[in-house]
Amino acid sequence: MEDFKKRQIAFVLQLVGLSVLLFGIHAYLLFHFAKDTTFFFPVWHIYTFHVIVTLIVYTVVNYKFSTGMKDVFILFMGMTLFKMLLAILFLLPLILSDFENKVPDVFNFFIPYFLYLFFEVLGLVKFLQKS
Repeated sequence: MEDFKKRQIAFVLQLVGLSVLLFGIHAYLLFHFAKDTTFFFPVWHIYTFHVIVTLIVYTVVNYKFSTGMKDVFILFMGMTLFKMLLAILFLLPLILSDFENKVPDVFNFFIPYFLYLFFEVLGLVKFLQKS
């Protein structure tokens, strides 16, 4: 269980650092290049969603691995499917709305989505290779 805590703390610190960096870059780009664009979701809502979901997926896989489950690939794929379902639920108000230009909001959501997914996979691969 000690390994679980060490991995979890390291991941949370890296996740916070990545989130601050990505949010800063994203906000800067929107401020300079999309001043006139109206968005359905505020950027901080998108990043809050990504941080929470990424933390949940990593924590579940890390916990199961720490309790003796060595084949966590199927669990990770199931959690990723769950994450996709949550993403659709998050975007559902936008999809069902009569909001005119939905494309910028979709890009605002899915570019960080894939960056967080990549970060999540790197974090999991890193601790799986050590064992």
